[in-house]
Amino acid sequence: MNRRSWLMGLLVVVAAIGFGSGFPNLISRVAYAVDSGRADASQKRLSAVQDLSLAFEDVANVIKPSVVNISAAKRISAPNTIHRIPGPMLQGPFRDFFGDEFFHRFFQQQPQQRGYVQQGAGTGVIVSDNGYILTNNHVVAGADEVTVKLTDDRSFTAEVIGTDPKTDLAVIKINATNLYPATFGDSDDLRIGQWVVAVGNPFGLSNTLTAGIVSATGRANMGIVEYEDFIQTDAAINPGNSGGPLVNIKGEVVGINAAIFTKSGGYMGIGFSIPVNLAKSVLDDLIENGRVVRGWLGVLIQDLNEGLSASFGYSGTDGALVGDVTSGSPAEKAGIKEGDILITFDGKSFKNTKQLRSLVAATEPGSKTPVEVFRDGRRATYYVQIGELEAQLASAHAEDPSDELGITVRTLTADMATQLGYDDVHGVIVTNVDPLGLAAKAGIRPNDVILKVHGTAVANVTEFRHEIGKHNLKEGVRLRIQSGPNERFAFLQSGDGHVG
Repeated sequence: MNRRSWLMGLLVVVAAIGFGSGFPNLISRVAYAVDSGRADASQKRLSAVQDLSLAFEDVANVIKPSVVNISAAKRISAPNTIHRIPGPMLQGPFRDFFGDEFFHRFFQQQPQQRGYVQQGAGTGVIVSDNGYILTNNHVVAGADEVTVKLTDDRSFTAEVIGTDPKTDLAVIKINATNLYPATFGDSDDLRIGQWVVAVGNPFGLSNTLTAGIVSATGRANMGIVEYEDFIQTDAAINPGNSGGPLVNIKGEVVGINAAIFTKSGGYMGIGFSIPVNLAKSVLDDLIENGRVVRGWLGVLIQDLNEGLSASFGYSGTDGALVGDVTSGSPAEKAGIKEGDILITFDGKSFKNTKQLRSLVAATEPGSKTPVEVFRDGRRATYYVQIGELEAQLASAHAEDPSDELGITVRTLTADMATQLGYDDVHGVIVTNVDPLGLAAKAGIRPNDVILKVHGTAVANVTEFRHEIGKHNLKEGVRLRIQSGPNERFAFLQSGDGHVG
């Protein structure tokens, strides 16, 4: 028996002797007090659960009138054909995330007659009282007709105002009155473990709410879209939830649901939402310009590791290493050089290249922005007049079909190079190959990287197109190709010339 138990026993004996016949009453009062304490604690726990339940009810009442059901239709012209829906979701990372079984079931149509064929269904959130609605690009991409159904069962044909495949966001508009715009929250304030609610129309089941927590923030390198900064949640998200809001416990929109990770096509506990702070900037640009205006710095950057940092005499791994500077770019004009480590952009620190790219993209072209750089053991600040990405590098970043060669190429970005295992590789990546074209006959395949054209290095699509234009294909052109870990030459020649 420990000392405390012994003392308690002694007190009971003393109390029994002192109180005599009153002892049983004392014991009863003690027992009653203990039972009352337990009852109070139980009631407090029950009240806490009831309060949480009421909070979710409040969220539902606040957000549901702002959520709409979107159906998109694609017109077909040929009768009795099997029609596969085009658009971003059919191929690439979206298919990887949703799985083949899901796509065959939901996106491959059976033989149809002339008319409309259902392209897909999704969700949107009303963001203004004059009818603007925010949703995913992949919900409305390629559609000939978009229909919006409100929670009060009113239906409207919507106009697509603008789309942004790089973030998978789109804005549509309906001519309607008595709308209930949602309130935006601050996605930067989200913390892992906070309650969130996903709202949408999974599998066509309208006005469905599911609750969960924020599982992670800042998810990038997923290969879903070009600009990634996803909120990860375990709130159940299923097909049909795309474009719907992720809301906090106050009923404020903090994200736009975009994708799920699944092998079966259904919920597996991992969903991804686009932060509303990113969505707001895209929304404003699409409404004002019909497209997104992004800033351009003009550098090829890569993430740091301890070894790279130490080799430059830099402490830590936060920041971005400049691997190359585009000729004539804002960065070159400001004095930024290859081997510089970018530390802050416009006074904001960043951990990796993804965060820096987002900061640059969100900067208004023409603005003079301070960029802090580490070079030769010292820090310095350079002022860069930010360019416009689409105006300056549209040709370099867009896919460029080279019909004569039978390939489509795109500038190899640092992020793409990392994903494909191409370290310190610069060039244009082959995204598509005509099986009957010159490139295919020379053994060029998708994901090969063209490093040089006739001995001249090419860093982007513009340079590639310029170098190819110097050569007559009847005489032939020599390419230096990176295929996986190996480099090789390929010689392409049209007409009766040899290809090999």
